[in-house]
Amino acid sequence: MIRSREGIEIATSLAEWCDAGRMALVVYDMQVGICRQVAGSADIVERTGLVLEAARSAGMRVAFTRHLSLPRKWMGATQLRTAMAWQRRDDPDAVQPWFPRGAEAARIVPELEPRPDEAVFDKLTMSAFDSTSLGFALRDCGVGAVALAGIAMEIGIEPTVRQATDNGFVAVVIEDACGFGNREARDRSMATLRFLGEAVITDVDGFRDALAAAA
Repeated sequence: MIRSREGIEIATSLAEWCDAGRMALVVYDMQVGICRQVAGSADIVERTGLVLEAARSAGMRVAFTRHLSLPRKWMGATQLRTAMAWQRRDDPDAVQPWFPRGAEAARIVPELEPRPDEAVFDKLTMSAFDSTSLGFALRDCGVGAVALAGIAMEIGIEPTVRQATDNGFVAVVIEDACGFGNREARDRSMATLRFLGEAVITDVDGFRDALAAAA
């Protein structure tokens, strides 16, 4: 830990951030319908499970995000354009809501089932901080850092990481626990995050070791 002349403390190691009181784990969109679409998702479920087990054992707060689809009557231009792109449709009337509330596709995969004391934040956007109360809840609990695992890096995790910084949070990317749909796009996302230098990048073993050191 270093301190500025103004008395602001800045953590210099992952172990310093991995204090259960100052960090939360965010499990991003590990939903049945999303994991079905991503090659290698079983490995990400397994590695995210290791991260989740370590965070729970350390007493860390855990949040899950869940991407939802609104009913057709509430799907506006942005939602329709996104659905058309994902579903490869030229006609907005041909798209279907893939993740309606209560549908099997919208559920968190059973292996990572949230516990009663863990938060679930539903969202319509890619960033977990946009149009959700995640940022408010973190600040309200005095949490200044988030560790991220889940799917998919190039679609939602990168914008979440970047918006975390814009909202005054430190983001820790657990790289080998972040799945992707397109490797080239994923590599560009990671290159951007490394270039910016704001996020802390680690892997499952590094995160677990940091938690053990913090304890």
